[in-house]
Amino acid sequence: MDGFISFSLSVQNRRKSRMGHSLENHLAAVLRAHNIRHVRGALTEHNHKPDFLFPDLETYQAAPAEGDPRLTMLGAKSTCKDRWRQVLAEAEKISRKHLLTLEPGISEPQTNQMEASSLQLVVPSPVHNSYTDAHRG
Repeated sequence: MDGFISFSLSVQNRRKSRMGHSLENHLAAVLRAHNIRHVRGALTEHNHKPDFLFPDLETYQAAPAEGDPRLTMLGAKSTCKDRWRQVLAEAEKISRKHLLTLEPGISEPQTNQMEASSLQLVVPSPVHNSYTDAHRG
């Protein structure tokens, strides 16, 4: 029985990983189609790898520790759960981080925590109605 459960979890984790990589691939295609300068998976401090860094790694590395207004980062997670906190450490020179997710209806307490942590949640328009009015503004 333990072998079956282990195998089942392995299959499920591979499926989730493919879904996450697929989301990143689609997002990268949209950015390229709109000629938006970015780098995917660049190494920042402490070997962190934000999913997307804008405009590029060179601008990020040349920026002072307090940051540069030209810098932006975007994490991409098909579902958040508590994993959204991982994004917070991925680019120390960027104070306001962005996280794209497909997850509908993240709880108000959790979106309040994101806001308090300077994390801007980005969701597709069809998912907007699953969030409260206060969090859609």
